[in-house]
Amino acid sequence: MAQDISVIREQIDEVDSKIVELIEKRMELSLDIADYKSRTGKAIYDREREQEKLEKLGNMAHGKFNAKSVQEIFTQIIAVSKRYQYRAIGDREHFVDGIYKQIDDIGISKDTKVCYAGVMGAFAESALAAFFGENVMSTNVKDFAEVARMVEEGKTDYGVLPIENSTAGFVNGIYDLLEKHKLSIVGEQMIQVNQCLLGLPGTDINKIKTVFSHPQGLMQSKEFLEDKNWKQVSMGNTALAAKKVKEDKDITQAAIASERAAKIYGLEILNPRLNVSGENTTRFVIVSKNREYVKDANRVSISFSLPHAVGSLYNILAHFIFNDVNMTSIESVPVSDRQWEYCFFVDFEGSLSDNDVKNALMAIRAETENFQIIGCFKSEK
Repeated sequence: MAQDISVIREQIDEVDSKIVELIEKRMELSLDIADYKSRTGKAIYDREREQEKLEKLGNMAHGKFNAKSVQEIFTQIIAVSKRYQYRAIGDREHFVDGIYKQIDDIGISKDTKVCYAGVMGAFAESALAAFFGENVMSTNVKDFAEVARMVEEGKTDYGVLPIENSTAGFVNGIYDLLEKHKLSIVGEQMIQVNQCLLGLPGTDINKIKTVFSHPQGLMQSKEFLEDKNWKQVSMGNTALAAKKVKEDKDITQAAIASERAAKIYGLEILNPRLNVSGENTTRFVIVSKNREYVKDANRVSISFSLPHAVGSLYNILAHFIFNDVNMTSIESVPVSDRQWEYCFFVDFEGSLSDNDVKNALMAIRAETENFQIIGCFKSEK
């Protein structure tokens, strides 16, 4: 006769109770290990020891399924034990404070030098004006790479770079530039992207033959352009398109650019809103070669690389959960010189002055490769 299910459940409850008791005992022993490692300076993460332990535990089980189950469960138990130890030890190396310095605010004056890519009227120039005001010493260069080089070489104090668009996602190559040139994100500026159709004063929209814009400007205006038999020409940025229309003095030409570009280049707004999406915002970051952050910063950006292995990313992201840190975005790109390895760029809420953030970073740094703190800044999100 089959055993009553209530009896089986009682037995399971009894086993589970013993498991909880044993896990708590294991956590107590983990603290003893943490104390030992703190006194001796030994690392908490010991990959070789973990692999040996998991293999040994798997061999204790009967049957392939049970062996795999035991290893999976103990992988999590070991991971939780490590997080407990990281929290107990804290940032004993003070590596965060050794790299980044807290400042009261970003000093902005008429002598502050800021660089952006494009020409006047570009959305990057609008971001610069919104963040720094109109009275700083601004310089424009041809591309994002040149902005990064200018900041790294100290030719300008800060650079303005687009990093994410609400409809198109992350901007390719920006994180790579920050790593290559050893730059830090110290600020953020959101800019509402409203694409307008611009032409010379008196232009008849029915006589337009050619429209110029950045590829994204053309894409964001796709619905408007669908029924127009216009030649579409890509430019380096939207403001360059407006500048070209101004200089060519051809009433059969138009540009897709910002309202600010229209004012700068004396163009007429033929259509004030071409966006496919009503909410189109670009997030710009303010970068510096100095490793510093303002005291009211509320966002941290980091990067690290991991092998393409089951559970590797989950185990790292669990450090955020364990320390009550809220992750806001994650982007991954393949590591160029290492097959099946990926570099992850993660933003999360908090400041480098927060102990929970320091604990999470200490653990992630120990268990990943190529770990970098990209910046700590005040976010508008």
